[in-house]
Amino acid sequence: MLLLALVLGWPQPGRGQSAEDVFPRAQVQAVLTTALTTVLQRHLEVVTPQDLALWSLRGLEVLEPALKLELNAGTLLLSMGERVLGARPLPPQQPGTAPEAAAQPVAFALAALYEAAWGASAAIHQAGPERMLRSGFEELFNHLDPYSRYLTPEEARGARARRVGPSGLGLRLAAGRQGAVVVAALGPDGPASRAGLRLGDRILAIDGTALANLDLVAATALLEGPAETAVSLRVVRAGRRFEILLLRSLLPPDSVQTERRGDVLWVRVLAFTSTTDSHLAEALGSAFAQRPPLAGLVLDLRGNRGGLLGQAVGVAGAFLPGGEVARTGGRHPDSVRIYHALGPDLAEGVPMVVLVDGRTASAAEIVAAALADRGRAVVVGSASMGKGLIQLVVPLPNGAELLVTWSRVLAPLGWPVQGLGVLPALCTSLGAEATAQALAALRGGTAPMAAALARQRASRAPVPASEVAQLRATCPPAEGRDADTEAARALLAMPGAYGAALRR
Repeated sequence: MLLLALVLGWPQPGRGQSAEDVFPRAQVQAVLTTALTTVLQRHLEVVTPQDLALWSLRGLEVLEPALKLELNAGTLLLSMGERVLGARPLPPQQPGTAPEAAAQPVAFALAALYEAAWGASAAIHQAGPERMLRSGFEELFNHLDPYSRYLTPEEARGARARRVGPSGLGLRLAAGRQGAVVVAALGPDGPASRAGLRLGDRILAIDGTALANLDLVAATALLEGPAETAVSLRVVRAGRRFEILLLRSLLPPDSVQTERRGDVLWVRVLAFTSTTDSHLAEALGSAFAQRPPLAGLVLDLRGNRGGLLGQAVGVAGAFLPGGEVARTGGRHPDSVRIYHALGPDLAEGVPMVVLVDGRTASAAEIVAAALADRGRAVVVGSASMGKGLIQLVVPLPNGAELLVTWSRVLAPLGWPVQGLGVLPALCTSLGAEATAQALAALRGGTAPMAAALARQRASRAPVPASEVAQLRATCPPAEGRDADTEAARALLAMPGAYGAALRR
C-alpha cells in the first residue's frame, strides 16, 4: 500500500466569503498531482499524460454538457458556447524523463480549467469540487480498467474500516425471489443473530431506505457504518412485518464459520479481513484435535467477494505444506512478487473440496486456484467471477483514496485469474442430470472437465476474449445452490472419483 504523508482539507473561506464562493484550486492541484503521478507510474497499462488530461476534463462534460474540450497543438482548450473559458499548454514529453514527471504540470493545467468551468457553469458550481473530481476520475478510469476508482473521503473511511475488518452486523444478504433481499448468512454470535434475525428473513428497508429499487450491492452498502452506530431494518417473516435495531459491533465479526457433519468438517469463509487466517487456524486446530478423526473437509467460498491479498495467502497456506500460492506482476518493479505458503498443512492432508460460484471473487479465487493447481483440493461448483487484478490503495490529500490497478494475479501454474476465473473439476451449473453424469464419469476414472482445465492452465496473459468465453462456457457462472454441497459430499464419499477429479 502506498502511503503519502500530505493530508490537507479543503480551504476555509475568507472573511465575507462562503465556502461556495471559493474554489479550492491548490487542494485540487494536490489531489490531481498525487493521482496522476500514481497512474502514470504504476497503472498496469501504459497511458500518456495527454490522454489523462483529456479523460479527466471529459468528466466535467458529464456534469455540464455545454462544455466543449479540445486538444490543439499541445494546448487544452475549454469552451462553453462561443466563449473560451481557458487554454492551458501541456508540456511535451522530454526524452529520457520518467512519464510521471508530467503529472504536476498536467495537474496544474487541469486545476486551472476546473476552476474556469466552476466559475462559468451553474451546474458545475452546484456540483462542487468533490463531485468534479469524482466525475473526472470516473471518466478517466472508464478508459483504463473496471476496478480502478476514486473513493470520496466518506467512502474512503468506510473502505478503511472494511480493510481492517468491518464494524459489522454479523449477516450477509443475498438476492431472493422476484428481486427480494434476504438474509443468507448469520454469524453465530453477531449483532444480527443476537437480535433474532433468521436465515431467509426478507429485508424491506434499511434505515428507512426501501430496497425495492436497489441492487444487492447498494443494499449491502447501506449496512456499512462506523462501530457503535445503530442501523434499523424493516423485516418481513411469514407475512409479519417488524423493525429490528442493530448496533454495529466494535470488533469485526468472525469471517470463518465451521461445522462438523459426521466425519467431514465444513468451513465457510465469508470474507478476507485482517483476522481471517488466525480465526481459520484456530478453528482447524480445534476441529482436528477432536475424536474421532476427520476424513474430509469442505471449504465453502461461494459468495465470497474477496478482501486482503495477504489473508488469501494465509488461508491457502493453512492447507499447504509450503510452496507457491500465487504471483503478481505489472509494469512497476514493486508489483512483481511471489507469495509462498509457510505451512504446515493444518488440515493434515485430508481429502478436501472447495466450493465456488459465480460470485466467488478476488482473494477467494486466489485460494481456490492455489489449492487446485497444487493438487490439494477439488473445486466444485461453477466458474467464478474472474477478478484477478490487484489495486494499490493511494491516500489522497483531501482524505479520499484512489484505487489503481497495478498488477495481475497468476495462479501457481502461470495462468491469469482475471477474466478466466476458477473452473471447477466438478461442474454443478449445467443442471442435476449433467452433475450426475459427471459424477458417474469420475467414478469410472474419467474427468469431464479435464480438457477445459488443461486449456485454462496453459493460458497466458493476455487471454483473447474469445478463449475466455469458450472456457467459461464449459461451466457457466451461477449462484451457489444445494447441488454444490450434495456434490461435495458425494465426491468425498467416493475416493476413486475424488482421485480422478484431483488428478492434474
